Amino acid sequence: MLSRVAENIYWLARYLERAENTARIVSVNANLLLDLPRGIAPGWRPLIDITGANELFEEHYKDYGERQVVRFLLGDERHPGSILSALAGARENCRTIRDIVPRETWEQLNELYLFAGENLQRGMTKSGRHTYLKRLILGSQTITGLLAGTMLHDQGYHFLRIGRNLERADMTTRIADVRSASLLPDETTDLRPYDTIQWVSVLKSLTAYQMYRRSEQVRVQRGPVLRFLFQNAEFPRSALHCIDAVRASLGPLPRSEASLRVAGRLKRNLAGANLARLDPLALHQFVDEFQADIGCLHQEIAATWFPPPPDD
Repeated sequence: MLSRVAENIYWLARYLERAENTARIVSVNANLLLDLPRGIAPGWRPLIDITGANELFEEHYKDYGERQVVRFLLGDERHPGSILSALAGARENCRTIRDIVPRETWEQLNELYLFAGENLQRGMTKSGRHTYLKRLILGSQTITGLLAGTMLHDQGYHFLRIGRNLERADMTTRIADVRSASLLPDETTDLRPYDTIQWVSVLKSLTAYQMYRRSEQVRVQRGPVLRFLFQNAEFPRSALHCIDAVRASLGPLPRSEASLRVAGRLKRNLAGANLARLDPLALHQFVDEFQADIGCLHQEIAATWFPPPPDD
């Protein structure tokens, strides 16, 4: 397989997953704010914290109001992590490899990109946002399922799985980290019922609520939620499951030894962490180290299989 093709497939998967995850966090945050009293609601800034794009946001917007944050995350083309930018990136990568992926993938992705752009203004309104985001999430899941069910499970598909699961692991840990930091402090015992509402919102951001209840069979609380999202090997959006999927797809690829070593370190760190005992600051440090290792794994994959970056 050409290195250029491998890179295009990898980034197609990452951009598509990024668009879906961004739609998820905006949708769930809007619902969370309806459930919490105005004085303790976390507002919209945590969504920018999740993406790590605070510096870019502050260059173009004066405050973290709902309208500004939603515009930045949905349709600001200056932000590479916005839904519209991510779908444009996925579409461009797919366009160059249309002979590798099923034709229906290109058609579905092109249709989803056009829908996102043509209906952007409606998606920014409170009345139209839910329908708009639901369509984007379902459209992304349709394309993911189409690729899994119709694409040859050869080397190209391995790069697709690697890209999707690295992006998913990154977003899952970001959501848990930022939401944990923005939750109510332990001493607010009179507001403890709202703490449960916020942890439910964390699970719903990842469509994990029902599977959490089925797997853990305890009430929604910090320790079990963190354990489920980071260390459950059977939930497809948990960090551990994603890293296992990456390792499974790295194995059949040639010259994968260095990448497998980094992925193995990621898994060991995840499996060995006692997350329930970590306070928000320690959890943040753990997630920072985990994401740094994801960056190292990406760099190792890029150095091994992708074309070298062009000279300046």
